[in-house]
Amino acid sequence: MKKQGGLVLVFALLVLVSITILGISSVSSSALQTKMASSIEKTSLVFDAAEAAIGGVVFEAEDEALLSDPNLLDPLSEARQAAAIDLDAEQLSCFDDRRTRRNATMAGMAFNTQHTQNGKFSDLPPMNAWSRSVFVREQACIGSSNVIGGSNINCHVFLIRGCGQIEGSDFAIANTLTASVFAPSSTNR
Repeated sequence: MKKQGGLVLVFALLVLVSITILGISSVSSSALQTKMASSIEKTSLVFDAAEAAIGGVVFEAEDEALLSDPNLLDPLSEARQAAAIDLDAEQLSCFDDRRTRRNATMAGMAFNTQHTQNGKFSDLPPMNAWSRSVFVREQACIGSSNVIGGSNINCHVFLIRGCGQIEGSDFAIANTLTASVFAPSSTNR
């Protein structure tokens, strides 16, 4: 009878150790899943900030008050005045200070304003959002020259990179929009 009592005790200890290991594993897995979910949520918020930065460029490029003010330039006109980017030799980076920059902040977009002021896009989590705009090339507008009045109109192609970054992070999450704008051909100016 004493041998059976010892065997039951050993069996009970093995079951207890197994349950403890299973519990620790479950808690560890749960903590890891919580961290992953938090990271995915932050990534999604930062991507939304990058999208808002792209939207800010489109907002300014369509702002009639800004376009009619000779003292202010919308981001695409400003990018058009700079050197074109050579996409075979370089990439458009969020951190390239040579390119046209606009900021998206908690203040939102305002008419007749260049959005160059610094400010956070969000406090929770603290993040910044900005865009970089570059001129790529001027090209014939495929299929549209007959509709819009002949060969004196070309498509001016731009890249707009929206960038979002959580403060304290070394990397930014970005998205890029390619925009073509009908404009007079530079050869006919």
